[in-house]
Amino acid sequence: MSKKKVNWQGVFPAVTTQFNPDFSINLDATHKVMMNLIKDGVSGLVVNGSVGENTSLSMEEKRAVIELAVDVAGGKVPVLSGIAELTTDNACKMVSECRQAGVSGVMIMPPLIYTPTPKENRAYFRTIAASTDLPIMLYNNPLLYKNDITPKMLMSLADCENIVAFKDSSGNTRPFSDIPNETGDRFILFAGLDDVVLESVAVGAEGWISGMSNAFPREGETLFRLAKQKRYEEARELYRWFMPLLHLDFRPDLVQCIKLCEEMVGRGCAITRPPRLPLEGEILAEVRTIVEKALANRPLLPDVGL
Repeated sequence: MSKKKVNWQGVFPAVTTQFNPDFSINLDATHKVMMNLIKDGVSGLVVNGSVGENTSLSMEEKRAVIELAVDVAGGKVPVLSGIAELTTDNACKMVSECRQAGVSGVMIMPPLIYTPTPKENRAYFRTIAASTDLPIMLYNNPLLYKNDITPKMLMSLADCENIVAFKDSSGNTRPFSDIPNETGDRFILFAGLDDVVLESVAVGAEGWISGMSNAFPREGETLFRLAKQKRYEEARELYRWFMPLLHLDFRPDLVQCIKLCEEMVGRGCAITRPPRLPLEGEILAEVRTIVEKALANRPLLPDVGL
């Protein structure tokens, strides 16, 4: 599979999964979230990622979210599903479910809970890639998952034709230079940490899987396009306004923060499924203050073709 056959670029929000007060999944509300994101001009959707609370969902719930996203997108934008499993076998089964549902591709996290050796990591990714013809994005988040998909490891997987993209959430922008130096344009590179996106795009990221774009999709897409168009002065101004919000993506409670932001701007509900608990006390007040200040100073957005 050639990278050129996969049109993944721009901002792909890591879509939240919406829940009812009893913590059951709310597909109607999740449908609304997805529809509004597409209306606001995002370039793609990633469901069942970390922000989508993948590991808190059953296999049946994951399948329902995937089918919903494919239906909502209607071919207008790519839909990727996160794969976050404990075993290689379960990961392959979930990828098969995704293919049957008609996704554009999958975003594979390293094995969860067990921290594999580099050899085991490579075997995990190779086995999944060999089980499907779906395009695959590998997801590197060493701070969260205690696994580091290094540029060297990614390069060793270059012969797996359907591994086409790489999302880096390490906060380190060096891979956006190191990987092309070794493999040219073999992989599509995505920024994965909100508060280093401008730097990541400046050195080669072609896409951004964003948490905070759930609440501020037009701002996110505008920032990304300004960076791609090398309109750095305008991008820096928007980035500085956005930064206190983007920092919320780099916290253990990022899902609660992002869903609270969604609720405050009328785009979703703050409910998360336990073990995630709602924000409270000083932390809740702090996040509310950040959002309120941003809304009070919300900028007029420059024209980027949205």
